[in-house]
Amino acid sequence: MRPIQMVDTKTQYQKIKSEVDKAVLEVMESSAFINGKPVHDFAASLSSYLGVKHTIPCANGTDALQIAMMALGLQPGDEVITPSFTYIATTEVIALLRLTPVFVEVDAKTFCMDPAALEKAITPKTKAIVPVHLYGHAAPMEEIMAIAQKHNLYVIEDNAQAIGCDYNFSDGTKKKTGSIGHIGATSFYPSKNLGAFGDGGAIFTNDDALAAKMKMVANHGQSRQYYHDVVGCNSRLDSIQAAILDIKLQHLDEYAVARRKAADFYDNAFAGNPKITTPYRAAYSSHVFHQYTVLLEGVNRNGLKEFLAEHKIPAMIYYPVPGHKQKMFEQFNVASKEMPVTDWLTERVISFPIHTELDEEQLNYICSAIIEFVNQ
Repeated sequence: MRPIQMVDTKTQYQKIKSEVDKAVLEVMESSAFINGKPVHDFAASLSSYLGVKHTIPCANGTDALQIAMMALGLQPGDEVITPSFTYIATTEVIALLRLTPVFVEVDAKTFCMDPAALEKAITPKTKAIVPVHLYGHAAPMEEIMAIAQKHNLYVIEDNAQAIGCDYNFSDGTKKKTGSIGHIGATSFYPSKNLGAFGDGGAIFTNDDALAAKMKMVANHGQSRQYYHDVVGCNSRLDSIQAAILDIKLQHLDEYAVARRKAADFYDNAFAGNPKITTPYRAAYSSHVFHQYTVLLEGVNRNGLKEFLAEHKIPAMIYYPVPGHKQKMFEQFNVASKEMPVTDWLTERVISFPIHTELDEEQLNYICSAIIEFVNQ
């Protein structure tokens, strides 16, 4: 049996090695390492895939969020609403720009922003909402967009964990996550569903003016060389990463199928076990399983993690400390905020290996070990 990893990027690469190697060598031959043709080609391919007018590649997913907020002209003290139950990058950028993070609860089933909690958190200072499509499941965007429109707020989708996910609207229409809000932002970190061989990110929008502004912000605030109209940053996707991503994008839907197949195997193995709640799949979302995250009840989570490690099976806890309890946000006096759902989740979630290269032998071995510990 092959070694089990949380994400097997090496085996995935081996399947597309000839295509990737050829594309990388072409970049090397051209020597157009920055802003070369592969960057523009990939941006066009991704725009077409997502159904958006504009894709602006950048250096990483954190930059993508920062550039989006800078382009919206948010001012220090403006409030930005986001879940506490997410990776720190989502909320870190808010504080970095001297905006005020306002943490809200998530739904206990989907792990994504609770629209009722969102509406209650809106004040006259609120300017933007950052829903997170966590673990590969879409946030309830139809409800979120209705609330945003009602209160005249911007929506920036954090799509770092759900690229390729379909959102099904109540009227029967379908859109890709990242294309629904005013701006979508994603990461191409190697372990993502669409992962580069290094860092990378992108921002999406259908708004021409916002696209122009984000391009300027990402390029030192200039619309033409040496003329800097706004304060910007230096954030770009290099040509080699773009060439690799353009190839992997052609396989993204196939990767999602493989992830769902592994998730189905887990679901069937754990079905009926009262100590394991498998991931919920709402009718509006085609889960793409960036993570396969379960809820444990009456199980020693750290003990399970250690037991699996002894059997050479990795497992992760995403995320043990929510944003409202992080030291970096002490200045905002949010530690005392009542967030029972978030606190409950952080004590119970655990993620098992999920990626495109898991085979049945590995899955059987993983599930047998988990069930052995849980049922003891």
